[in-house]
Amino acid sequence: MSSETFKYLRREGSSSLYCCVPFCKMSSRYNSVISFHSFPMNEEMRKKWLQNIRRENYNVTVNTRVCSRHFTSDDFIKPSTPTARRLLKKGVEPTLFLWSDSTSATKRIGLWKKRRDSPFKKEHVPKFFQHQEHDYCSSPVQDDVALDQTEHLRKEVERLKRRVAELAFLQRFSLDRFAASDDDIRFYTRFATYNHLMAFWRLIEPASHSMLRLTRARAATTSEDGSSGSTSCQYLQPMDEFFLFMVHLSVGLTERDLAHRFNIHQSSVIQIITRWASFLYAILGSVRIWMSEEAVKAHMPKEFQDYPDTHVVIDRIELRCQSPSSLLLQGEGSHCTYLGLIGMAPHGAVTFVSSVYPGSVSDKELLKQSGIVSLLKPEMAIMVNKGFFIDDLVPCKVYRPAYLLKREQMPADEVRETQSISRLRVHIERLMGRVMQHKLLETVMPLSDTGTINQLYTVACLLINYQNGPLLNAWAND
Repeated sequence: MSSETFKYLRREGSSSLYCCVPFCKMSSRYNSVISFHSFPMNEEMRKKWLQNIRRENYNVTVNTRVCSRHFTSDDFIKPSTPTARRLLKKGVEPTLFLWSDSTSATKRIGLWKKRRDSPFKKEHVPKFFQHQEHDYCSSPVQDDVALDQTEHLRKEVERLKRRVAELAFLQRFSLDRFAASDDDIRFYTRFATYNHLMAFWRLIEPASHSMLRLTRARAATTSEDGSSGSTSCQYLQPMDEFFLFMVHLSVGLTERDLAHRFNIHQSSVIQIITRWASFLYAILGSVRIWMSEEAVKAHMPKEFQDYPDTHVVIDRIELRCQSPSSLLLQGEGSHCTYLGLIGMAPHGAVTFVSSVYPGSVSDKELLKQSGIVSLLKPEMAIMVNKGFFIDDLVPCKVYRPAYLLKREQMPADEVRETQSISRLRVHIERLMGRVMQHKLLETVMPLSDTGTINQLYTVACLLINYQNGPLLNAWAND
């Protein structure tokens, strides 16, 4: 093919213009015969053009064009010379489209007539180039169907995206998933409501960020030094780490189960539990919970009117933990026992929590080692269970249910006093029940928690003051 014919089909050195009509692929790059026309400046005429090409909401710019194939030959001003620029008559509109009844047959005649006046030499154009021009009028269809299908598919894609996001949210085990259900919050954390939980989180959140920053930096340093052979710790958001710890404490889920639920490594779960047990033990333990005599009397409920000097009601809690698998300890049983002492003010608040001690310790020795004796004063009174023979150990009065010893029958006044004390001790039993609602403490604790059993027990006891309302108010409403 000669260079003259190539020049005829392709313009050189000019930017390409494209027709904005749907299904039209005309471009000034390869169609020098086709002319491209800007939209009219008149607003009404511009709207008519957009309506005709079925693009009412189209954003028209200075580069937006409609090619000459969409105008009839009568729409053009006859050029003065064969090479003059083709201009449209004033007020004409594009009318030839793929979806219209008219075809471009008449238009093609006009175009080829103009071509005869071209100054270029006529040469045969190979069929290959002839077929490159898109004859959009050869198979007219309605574009409304295509537009409707496109809109339908767009809506379907949006719906599927929302569904994928919902499924991803439901599969992710995190606090946000259960925020709308107080029943789920109570089950997984033992906090009464989501608002209770968030109020407690706001108290510890500032210190938690410092704790996590330090522990993670230490873990990164240890990993770089190569002193640890464990896998690198996978991090969760601080709130999700706290939620993981509460699920472990409240529901008693194992480390393997939690690893699957939170999609992290089991070693990371163990690190998170240990880290948060120590952190909450330090934070909650720094708050003074032992109350003064004036504070106890100011909150003294009417149920204790017969024992107005009672300052604390105490009892012991028994914990079980797995024993190490050792030939030397095979005769010691499958688990070991620990004892802890808990004290409650008459109005229901936890005011004393001891460390845990071996299960072989006596009640009297447990009380002595716990440190509560130094807090008691002669003008106070302490209410205990039957097994606590501590009259010679404490400096205050002791309220204890009577016991028969070698007597066949108790006097009537002792019976009434025993019944009265037992009725009041229901509150400490309810308190212990709330502590043991943390299923980790109720079951045999895994061996991995042995190193933090004291922290876990103390945190479970101290959280009672934040998780629920006053015990006596709850008891009165039952």
